[in-house]
Amino acid sequence: MAHRRIDVSKIGDVTVVKFLDKKILDETNIQELGVELFGLVEQDNRKSILLNFSHVEFLSSAALGKLITLDRKVKAAKGRLKMSNIRPEIFEVFQITKLNKVFDIRNDEAEAVAAF
Repeated sequence: MAHRRIDVSKIGDVTVVKFLDKKILDETNIQELGVELFGLVEQDNRKSILLNFSHVEFLSSAALGKLITLDRKVKAAKGRLKMSNIRPEIFEVFQITKLNKVFDIRNDEAEAVAAF
């Protein structure tokens, strides 16, 4: 599957996803992002997924919705989802929405990969 919104690589068994958009705001882009992320679980059957947010400067609440759905899909497939490299201002949004309790968030990619 071709990806326009994400860059997908592998470190061992872990699928590392980097976001190509700095600001994840636009409704169309978010829909596309959802399709690409869900495809990793539903089509590619990836079980260990790490979302690396190093490029992301802004995330809308609609984008957060996609991440929650992705988390559910991964858990339903008996997989694991982790996140890393979230900027403080984005992490604040995770804290306000209590999503930092839902998601497994690590400081950086190496720490997250080691935690699988």
